[in-house]
Amino acid sequence: MENKYTKLILVCAVIAMFILLGLYQEDRVCIDEKCVKVEVAKTPAERARGLMFRESLPENEGMLFVFPEENIYSFWMKNTLIPLEIIWIDENFKVVDIQKAVPCLEDECQSYIPTEESRYVLEVNSNFSEDNKIKVGDEVNIN
Repeated sequence: MENKYTKLILVCAVIAMFILLGLYQEDRVCIDEKCVKVEVAKTPAERARGLMFRESLPENEGMLFVFPEENIYSFWMKNTLIPLEIIWIDENFKVVDIQKAVPCLEDECQSYIPTEESRYVLEVNSNFSEDNKIKVGDEVNIN
């Protein structure tokens, strides 16, 4: 019995150590105190795949696309099965555009082009901005 509790205490201590040392970190994006857990797409291959072929996206989760520099980055929904919202964020961490995007399984899919340059793009479930009162100009915290 004692051995069982000793192992449990040891496991808890190791988990606490990882958290305290910052070795376990969950990527999050917060807009006006509304936070979402994100997968980060940094490489060209990760950005090209995006959320393709996913059948669902949990509430308060999304994908953050990180680009090497600010530019006009258009998106399309080729092979994307769920309705999304695309939030473009500039290098000063301000929301510069928000658009709703619909799934597309056709060969010709609509392109979603922002009105301003961005360095980051956040994809979340459709209606996220409306439900959380997020608008162009809001400050963003990426951590």
